Amino acid sequence: MRKRIYEIIEAAQDDDRASAIYDSIILLCVIASLIPLAFKESTTLFDIIDKITVTVFIIDYILRWSTADYKFDDHSLKSFIKYPFTFMALVDLVSILPSITLMSDAFKIFRIFRMLKVMRVFRTMRVFRVFKAARYSKSIEIIGNVIRNSTDALMAVGTLAFLYVIISALIVFNIEPDTFNNFFEAIYWATVSLTTVGYGDIYPITNTGKFVAMVSSIFGIAIVALPSGIITAGYMEELAKMRKEKTEKKKGKHGEPKQEESSLEGDILEEHND
Repeated sequence: MRKRIYEIIEAAQDDDRASAIYDSIILLCVIASLIPLAFKESTTLFDIIDKITVTVFIIDYILRWSTADYKFDDHSLKSFIKYPFTFMALVDLVSILPSITLMSDAFKIFRIFRMLKVMRVFRTMRVFRVFKAARYSKSIEIIGNVIRNSTDALMAVGTLAFLYVIISALIVFNIEPDTFNNFFEAIYWATVSLTTVGYGDIYPITNTGKFVAMVSSIFGIAIVALPSGIITAGYMEELAKMRKEKTEKKKGKHGEPKQEESSLEGDILEEHND
């Protein structure tokens, strides 16, 4: 029974209708729970939406925790201890906790929940519910695989960008000490210049400083373009890999009947010859 529950609550396979329906319900709840965050006012309808969706999320969290041994393929107590500290479990918990005070208003019997009114300060953390959708989005899964496979290249580019920001900030801070109140402002300017955003709130005023800004912006374009190229190449590679696996899977499905059919034809010919 628990194994079947685990199969349903995990991302649906192609032939599992119950799991596909469950995924659709969770995604619908995620989208519905984010709607109130787009408005400043809190209405009765929004409170009802929040109560319903958080109830669904709590049930989902309990089901996932109770089947953690199947997730880690380790049928021991260690799996149930380990699960609450996984990334997605923490996302689930963070998305649930800010709404506990709303649950306490609905069920007066649970007076102890009123102590959690301090959690109101964390209600903005409900936006983390959007990360719950990551389980069911194939695109997000692909991007996650791309980032994991390109970690070394992205780390190299990140290190290059970090060093370039520090060096640019040191140069411009010493060239124009009157323009920047502190070194952090120089780092802020270098970051804005590197990304070619250019807010214009802080900028060099001397010719030397302007020259440094020009060089920083030109090299910034190249550095910012590198991660895009790495991710795009990895994305195309991942898509090609998925297509290949899908093709092999289809060949496997259609290949077996053909072999059986050929074998059957051979038996018939042998009997005919005899």
